[in-house]
Formats: sequence, structure tokens, C-alpha cells
Amino acid sequence: MGGTRGAARAYILTAAVGALSCVLPALGTGAGGPWATVGLLTGLYLVCELAGRCPFFGSSVPIGAGSFFPLLLAAAFLLPPAAAALVAIPGSLVGRVEAPPATARRVWRTAQLAVTVWAASSVHGLLGGAATLGGTGTGTDRLPDLPYALLPACAAALAFSLVLTALDGSILVAAERLPFRRAWSGLLSRSLGPHLVHGLAGLMMAVLWRGPYGPLSALIVLLPMYISCWVFAQYHREHTAHRATIRALVQAVDIKDTYTRGHSERVGQVSVLIARELGMDQDRMEVLRFAGILHDVGKLGVPTRVLRKDGPLTPQERRVIELHPEYGHEIVRGIGFLGEARAAILHHHERLDGSGYPYGLSGREIPEFARVVAVADAFDAMTSTRSYRRGRPVPAALEELKRCAGTQFDPQMVRALVRAVDRHGWSAATVAVTADEAMWRPRREGAADGGAGAVRGLVRPQPPDDPGAPGLQPSADRRR
Repeated sequence: MGGTRGAARAYILTAAVGALSCVLPALGTGAGGPWATVGLLTGLYLVCELAGRCPFFGSSVPIGAGSFFPLLLAAAFLLPPAAAALVAIPGSLVGRVEAPPATARRVWRTAQLAVTVWAASSVHGLLGGAATLGGTGTGTDRLPDLPYALLPACAAALAFSLVLTALDGSILVAAERLPFRRAWSGLLSRSLGPHLVHGLAGLMMAVLWRGPYGPLSALIVLLPMYISCWVFAQYHREHTAHRATIRALVQAVDIKDTYTRGHSERVGQVSVLIARELGMDQDRMEVLRFAGILHDVGKLGVPTRVLRKDGPLTPQERRVIELHPEYGHEIVRGIGFLGEARAAILHHHERLDGSGYPYGLSGREIPEFARVVAVADAFDAMTSTRSYRRGRPVPAALEELKRCAGTQFDPQMVRALVRAVDRHGWSAATVAVTADEAMWRPRREGAADGGAGAVRGLVRPQPPDDPGAPGLQPSADRRR
């Protein structure tokens, strides 16, 4: 545990001592107990955790997924508290960890789960839960006392969730020095539902265990758990591949067009803010975020000399720039998970009055995602500080969007952004200036101003790709 903060190390050792005190009664001299059940449950949980380290099941499954918590809750229902806590220890000690220090994380996870299972078992026992499970494993003379058995089981699952999230938050305070409020923010609300479902699965496993089929019945519960674990691994692997694909494309654009570095991610964020105000469902919102992030991916097909040109573009260069939505659509055409995002990439430069490009669509002919991204794109362009100019204040940018609503932008999307900024605020971005961008170099002043002036001094480069303020003429808006 050498790489752990002193406070975190002390806290982990304290938790380990607490876990040891929970299991000691089961290990004491003369302590009786259902050791066959303890051994079988401990072995099953150990095998489950070892499976999590195998490439087929575990390479992509986050360790906090809690795929096998029903097994621990079944132990809490079937065993006395000390024996139930003992079940969690061997599996937790060998479980997979994804970040160093591995020893400290394993010790913490073991102590955390032992204390949590002990608490759940204690609550279950206090409410008389053992008597509601029915059968003894040798006959069917005693049936489970349903629905009363649900009460102690759900109370135990609630205790499991409360203790687990309390310990999760406290280690964040000790190890990461997070404020108390932030450390526990959202932990219980995200965990309570899954833990209650785990409790019901554990109850089913405990009832079957006590029934005529005994321990073999555990396989009835474990098999769907393994299947769900594998399915989640496949989903997680696919989602990781999606993120990697998008990250690679965005990095390629940022490398080629250094003046707008970070712009794509912010357009994705603003698009999500608008989508929330519109009441979009979560799946569409995620696809819209992808659309915002990838809206300028077509710049990969535009010559670098055009993107970074200091002076005004020729009509031919302007036509090349205006092809970037079509280039982008071609690049992402085969990426199936993007869905509606592909249309947004193609049409985000269309204008409501039909004067945009590439196809001159107007009004509702423009896809909804494209209308959202157009507003997000212009808003970030106006509020971002670049190496060649300061960003506009957020209120001024919103006023400009309102002025252009109905001609360039969809008024519904503009109103949604105004509400979102009023509700959540927005911090204007400052893009870091690289050495190349900050370099002073000579150029003709008239080249940027439309005149024919001679070289009069050293000035900073002019914007090669400002996504542009709304309402600008096409000549000034040419490189969005």
C-alpha cells in the first residue's frame, strides 16, 4: 500500500480491523455454524471473482458492476452475520483490480464487502428473515413465507446499499480529499435500485437453497448472472470501441485544424444542453452528442493550407471549404451507431431561410439534429477565446442568436439554449495557444482586410477557421 495517501492507508487499516471483528465470532473456539453452506458459498463467490479476471468474461467488465452481489446477499440471508461476512473475503482478495495500488484496493474491497454483508445479515436476522425462507434442505414440509419474506430481504438489501455507499464515499474523502457533499453525491440514488434487484435475486437463491434441491439450485440463479455478465461485457466492449473511434476522429481534426482545438467537444456539450430542454430521451441525446463532437470531421478532407490560410479565401477555396459537410458524411457513412448524427454532420450548415449549404434546405426540411448542432456550433464559436481574438460574453452571443433566429437558426433551438444557459450557466472556453499559433510573423495587412497594403509590421495570424458569428455574410462565414 506504498502508493496510498497516509489518511487513506489509515482508513483502510481501520476498515480491515472492523471487518476482522465482524468475522471473528465465526472463527472463535467452539463456534458452531453451517460450515458446509459457508464453504460452498465461499467457493462459489471465489469462482465468480476469478471468472471476472478471465478474458472471456472479465476483461471489459468494470469491477464495480456488482454482478455477483446476489450471491453475497444470499449468504446474508442463509447464514449468521459473522459467517456471511466470511463468505466475501477470499473472493474479494483475488478479484480483479483495474488501477494501482492493487494491494490497497484489494484490502479495501475485502473489508468493505465483509462489513457490508455483515450489516445486511444482521438486519435480516433482526427482522426474523431466516424463518421466512421455508424448507430445511431435506424436504418440502416448510414453504417460504411469501410475501412476508420480501420485507426482511428488502430491508437487508437497503442496509447493504447504505453501508456500501457510505464506505464508498468515505474512501473518496480519505484518498482523493473530495468534499463530503461531493464524495457522496448521487452514490445512493444510483446504487439503491440495482441493490434491491440483487436482493430479490439473492432471496430467490436462498429460498431455492433451502428447498429440496439444495445447493444445486444456486446454478439456476448463477447461470443467468453469468449470461448477463457476458452480455454486459460485450456491450461495454462495443461502447469502448465507439468512444475510441470518435476520439480518434476528433483528435485527427484537432491536429489538422489547431485554431479550433476543443471546439468539437464543447459543441457536443452544448448540443446536449439543448436536447435536455427539448425533452429528448437519453439514447437520442447520446447520438446528438456524437453529432456535435463529429460535426467538423469533414475538415479531414479539406487541404491544410486552406484551413490555415491567413488571408481571404478565393471563390474556389470557399467551395472546397463548403464541401466539408459532405466529406464528413462520407467519412461516417459506415459507422452504424451514429444513426441520426450522420444527417446532422451533413446538414449543420443549412440555414432556416434556405441560403445555407450543401443543399440549400430550409425550415423543417433540415433534420432536427442539424438544427441543434448549428446553434451549438455558432454559440461556442462566438464565446470561445482563440489565439487571434477574444470570445464574446455569453449574453452577447445569446442576443446574436436571438437576432438571427428565424432566418439562420431554428427559434425553438435558440430558446432551448437560452433556457439551458439560464438554468445551468456556461463557462466560455479558452483554447490554449501553441508555439506555432503564438508566433509573430510578417504578412500583408491588406491581405486580411481586402486591400493591397505592403508589409507594415509583425502581426498575429488571422483566423483561418472561425466557426463564425451568426448573421455574417458568406465571405466572412466561409470556414465554419
